[in-house]
Amino acid sequence: MKFLHTADWQIGMKAVHVGAAGEKVRRARLESARRVVEAAGSCGAGFLLLSGDTFEDNGVDRALVQRVADILAGSPAPVYVIPGNHDPLVPGSVWDHPVWEELEKVRVLREPEPVEIPGGVLYPCPIREKHSRKDPTAWIPDRAGSGIRIGVAHGTVEGMPQADPDHPIPRDACRRAGLDYLALGHWHSTAFYPDPEDGAPRTAYAGTHETTRFGERDSGNALCVEVAAPGSPPKPTPLRTGCLTWLSLQEAVTREGDLARLRAFLEKLEAPESTLVEVRLTGLLTGSAQAEWTRLTEILASRFLHHRLDVRDWRPAPQDDGWLEGLPQGVLREAALQLREQATPEAAGSVAASPEVAPAVAAQALLELYTMARGGKP
Repeated sequence: MKFLHTADWQIGMKAVHVGAAGEKVRRARLESARRVVEAAGSCGAGFLLLSGDTFEDNGVDRALVQRVADILAGSPAPVYVIPGNHDPLVPGSVWDHPVWEELEKVRVLREPEPVEIPGGVLYPCPIREKHSRKDPTAWIPDRAGSGIRIGVAHGTVEGMPQADPDHPIPRDACRRAGLDYLALGHWHSTAFYPDPEDGAPRTAYAGTHETTRFGERDSGNALCVEVAAPGSPPKPTPLRTGCLTWLSLQEAVTREGDLARLRAFLEKLEAPESTLVEVRLTGLLTGSAQAEWTRLTEILASRFLHHRLDVRDWRPAPQDDGWLEGLPQGVLREAALQLREQATPEAAGSVAASPEVAPAVAAQALLELYTMARGGKP
């Protein structure tokens, strides 16, 4: 048996965290959905499993529901979908759209009951509420009959760092139910959970098909899964489906040339128009690095789909404090002095403790003032 495992498309997410790039990020999720369907064909999958959260929520535009259905209808193999906690099976949900009854190859699994598939049985665990403390896989009966047994569920594997269990799934759920593979959704990183007895990767998160934010580890994939026979160890192979690159960099500026090296690295990146990058700078900005700082900000702003520059832990060098004295007497100098305090709360008094200005915002404003004062651009 060979099939494609995918999850957490979250079509319709607003992507407000990337500002003006939000529309392109939303379109990329649809393009990546097409890539998933293409991957199912190229890897020779006998069917495609979508393990929940196909949509961001049940309030998405119904035209988007139609677009997703059209994409899935193009699959060369049958498609099985379960509702997740973002799009649970409730009255008025996206799953009430009439298109789901019109498609021959696409089947929304609405009940926790066995589904016969070529070579085995599928055990779906559809979600009916956004939050729950119940194990969605608890209903699956122990091994009975013959054939390969595949579970498809949406929830949090036991041991994940979560204060309140959300659709909790025990680590031994796969072995307890006699499953050959448990296809999970809910967490956005591709992850495998070895069987405690034979080490086989019988439980896995495919991860989201397209990265949703900075900091997601190993996302933007689908899994092509092969199971040779009942009881055989599954062989899940990650396939890249994401369109966009999300890059996080941290640079400690401690010596001459550090900013230049960072700029050179960014300039060599391929496809910046489809790359979102966040840069966190620490250390000290000196007058000699001012030109590089200006060039760095220009490159980030002009070349990349989206950029985020975190300078909350970056400060004008103490030896350059003379620039403050060069500012005109009055409001401008007073503002600079207050920003310096607000940007370093640990050394601040009542002004920096004020909640009106966050340290990160104050640090950015201070750097811009510093650059202008030394004859550069903000």
